[in-house]
Formats: sequence, C-alpha cells, structure tokens
Amino acid sequence: MSEKNSGAIRDARKLGIPKMLILGLQHMFAMFGSTILVPILVSGYFSAACGEELTRGLTVSVTLFCAGVGTLMFHLCSKLKVPAFLGSSFAFLGGFSTVANLNNGMYATMSANDKAAYACGGVVVAGALYLILALIIKLVGVNRVMKFLPPVVTGPIIICIGLSLASSAISSASTNWLLAIIALGVIIIFNIWGKGMFKIIPILMGVVISYVVAVILNACGITNPDGSAILNFSSVASASWVGIPAFQICKFDITAILVMAPIAIASMMEHIGDMSAISATVEENFIEDPGLHRTLMGDGIATAFAGLVGGPANTTYGENTGVLELSRVHDPRVIRLAAVFAIVLSFIPKFSSIIATMPTAIIGGVSFMLYGMISAIGVRNVVENRVDLTKSRNLIIAGVIFVCGLGFSDGLTFAVGSAEITLTGLAIAAIVGILLNAILPGNDYTFGSNPSGDKSRGVYVMNTDNKEK
Repeated sequence: MSEKNSGAIRDARKLGIPKMLILGLQHMFAMFGSTILVPILVSGYFSAACGEELTRGLTVSVTLFCAGVGTLMFHLCSKLKVPAFLGSSFAFLGGFSTVANLNNGMYATMSANDKAAYACGGVVVAGALYLILALIIKLVGVNRVMKFLPPVVTGPIIICIGLSLASSAISSASTNWLLAIIALGVIIIFNIWGKGMFKIIPILMGVVISYVVAVILNACGITNPDGSAILNFSSVASASWVGIPAFQICKFDITAILVMAPIAIASMMEHIGDMSAISATVEENFIEDPGLHRTLMGDGIATAFAGLVGGPANTTYGENTGVLELSRVHDPRVIRLAAVFAIVLSFIPKFSSIIATMPTAIIGGVSFMLYGMISAIGVRNVVENRVDLTKSRNLIIAGVIFVCGLGFSDGLTFAVGSAEITLTGLAIAAIVGILLNAILPGNDYTFGSNPSGDKSRGVYVMNTDNKEK
C-alpha cells in the first residue's frame, strides 16, 4: 500500500522492533479494560443466579486467549489487511444474564458451569450466523441484505439490550456506593476531559483508579456497609505464575441458542459499523477490499471459536480504532503483536487471580456507565442514520420492538414434543422487528448513503468523536 498525504505509517517495520512492541502494548491496553470486564460481569450473573462461582470458561484467562487467537483468525480471513482487534462483545451481556437466570426445565437444577457452557453453545451458533450473512452478502451484495436490517430495527434492539441490564448495575453498585461512584466518576472524567491515549481507555482508568482506592480503604481497615472485607487476596497467593486457561467445551440446547443467537443481529451491525469506521480512519475501503464478506467471516469464526472453548463472543473494537487515529500507525502487524501479548497474559493465572479480586461495587460503577451507554448508542444509531420517526411504519417497528424486548421479561416458553423452549424478550423483539420491516411498505434505507451514520453502530464506551474524512 502506498503512503498517503496524511502522514500515516503503513509499514511499522521501518520504526524498528522496540517501537513496534511498544505500539503493540498500547493496542493491548486499549482493549484490555473492556475485554476483561465482560467475563467479570458474566461471572457475576451466574454466581448471583446459581449461588456458586464459575470455575471453567468465561474467565479472564480464557477471554484473553480467545481475544488474541480470534484476532489472528480475523487477520487471516481478511488477507492480513485490516488493522482491527477483536475483544469481548458487550452486545451479548443480556443473553448471558438471561441464561444465568433460566429456571425452567433442565435449567432448574443446573450448575453455573453447565449453564455457562450452554450459553457458549449459543455463542457458537451466533458466530455461524455471521458466516451465513457473509455468504449472502457475497452472493447478493450488502445493500440488499441491509434492507432487512436497517437502523430502525437494530437501534431499538441495542436500546433493549442496555435497558434489560440496568437493574443488575444498581444491585452491584449498592454493595459499596463510594467505590461505585468513584469508578463511574473516573470514567466520565477521562471520557470527556481525557487527552490522547487516556481518552481512549476510560474503562481501564476507571477500574484501575477505583481499585487503588479500594486497596487503600482495605489497608485502613474499612469494610463494605454489610461488614464484609472490600478485598480478599487469599486466592492470589495460591495461584501459580504459569498455567493453562480453564477452558470449557460448550454444550448445545435450543433454549440457550434462541437466547443468544438473535443477538448476532446487533453484533453483526456493530461489525459493519466498525468496518466503516476503520475504513474512514485509515483511508482504505475495507468493505470493498478485502470485502465485507471476508471480515464478517473472520469475526464469525473468531466468535464461534471463543464460544466453543468457553469464551465470550468477540467483536471488532472501536477502542483500537481510536489508537489508530492517535498513533497514525495503520499497520495490521502492530495489532497482531497486541494479540500475541493477550495470549501470553492468558497463561499467567496469578494475573487473572488479581483481576478476580475486584470488588463488586467497582463493577457496578462501571456497569452504570456501560449499560446506559449501550442504550444511548442504540439511540445514536437511530439519530445518526436519520431514521424518520414521523413515519408510521418506523414508529410501529420501534414501538413493537420496545414492548417485546422489555415486556417479555420472563420470555415466552412453549413445548415442542417433550422439550420446553424459551424465547427471550430480545429474541422475540428481533424476530418481530425484522418481520415488520420486511412486511410494512416504505423501507427506504440504503447502506452507504450516509457513511457517518453507518459507522456509528459499535457497542462500546470510548469517546467516538471521529473526524470526518
């Protein structure tokens, strides 16, 4: 690739190995806070619902391993051309929470590990849906496909994902409001007033600074309001320095699949938005070359692999797009170095044990921002894609999605033969929204007609004030 007038560096090898390693570390830190937050949140869902801790799969170690390997898989599928990092997807949090709280049929007496395994089976199927969409896009083109998945459908679905999780943020934060407010405040400060790299990693800064405060409070003998210790380091001392991540092979059940798979609709739109954003940032049209079908295939394979071994779904990360803009180094080799660093970290159990000591209140404070931001991003998806809500068809589609997504709080359970199947509110909302959009006249959405709107689909918290190219 030729050098552009922007002064961006397309081949980082000219900088030398030491600088390339530093740039790789920078990308790893950019994705780190958000990526490790997902398994911590998910573990909390299953622990609260089942009264026991997860010991296999969906751990920090497994998640980092899946992020690193998934990123390398994505780069192979995209001909080593796209500078994207794949980290944990926030879009699937609602699905994991729902599976954790399933109490009907065989799930009534199921352990936390087994429930998590079935949820990961749903992630595998979600990844397979990426491959189906990639094939369809290859055969008929992206514009025809996107007619069935316009922002009037995907935006309200993303809003429902965030709102469905709101109560769990309150529950976690209430264990120690001081720490929760500190975590939330730090994220807001860095997201609004941060400069350079600090503006791109608000979640990581919120976690680190509030954790330091927790260490100080714990050293001073201060406890949580219920009398429990703020921090417990007993597991850290017994953890080894080197070890294999606690992988767990997924399991398949139609109920869990119907919970998790429909979320792929939102995450696939996130992927398309991220590809648009990365293309605009590095001034290369990756939707045409290597092609959206190839990047979707890479993301789908990475997600399916993660679910197979007990990891959360992967997605392309906007945080790393921000680093591309900041550093002006657009070489995918640097991203692959970050992937290798993530894999190396996954084999250090002591590091994961330290992460596991994070107080629930800090997670609650971060979730305060995260869950609300997910819903706000859904609103942004609608606004920036100029969805005309003065049209009756659009109001009907959005309204029905909201009622289905939030009204069916316990889902819809029905029997097929001897098996009980549960459709969650989000699954019902996705199905009904797509059907209404296909049936009702007046669908005038065309992908690519509004590039700034198309690239505003990512479910992440970093500041996304990108300059127009």
